[in-house]
Amino acid sequence: MASNPKPDRKAYHHGDLRKALLDDAVKLLREEGEAGLSMRNLAARAGVSRTAAYHHFEGKHALLCAVAEEGFKRFGKVFYPPEMEGDDSLNEQRIQRFVQDYIKFATGNSEYYDLMFGSQLWKTEKLTETLTQEAYRTFRGYVDGIRGWQESGQISKNLDPLRYAQVSWSTLHGMSRLLIDGIYVDNQSRNAMCQAAADMLWRELNA
Repeated sequence: MASNPKPDRKAYHHGDLRKALLDDAVKLLREEGEAGLSMRNLAARAGVSRTAAYHHFEGKHALLCAVAEEGFKRFGKVFYPPEMEGDDSLNEQRIQRFVQDYIKFATGNSEYYDLMFGSQLWKTEKLTETLTQEAYRTFRGYVDGIRGWQESGQISKNLDPLRYAQVSWSTLHGMSRLLIDGIYVDNQSRNAMCQAAADMLWRELNA
């Protein structure tokens, strides 16, 4: 009896394989959800041995943490757009863009977003140190940016940067979840919500 052909093994450089595994993990999450993601399925998808996959991630939990970590790295561009590097000016249009970019990232990258803020990952098992560092680095950067605007006299001295960051982030996270979960699906509602949120955040900066 003829044996089943083994999947083709692909050749990767060390760093390239880790990136390829992360990319394929996101594709599997998009297609089959977290339940359909396993180290076996990931190795088969990437065309490598399970041993090769385990060399980069010790198990599914470590893999999910790595996907979430990559999500935070990409998410950072919402707060610090590359084309605005070195520009600390603040105006209403910048807040509007921030809101729109946040919602666009969350709804367009739900595979990342669900892991970045999913309770299953944050509450049930120990997070990797690198994920914890990346998540808090992103939030601290947001707080520091608000504090910088305050110190340069662009926003009210009465504002508490930490509380503003917590409440504004929570507001946009709640909107994102409603959109991801299909509570609001039409563009008119989405656009109106983004504008209302931007108006609210701008007013609070200058209260």
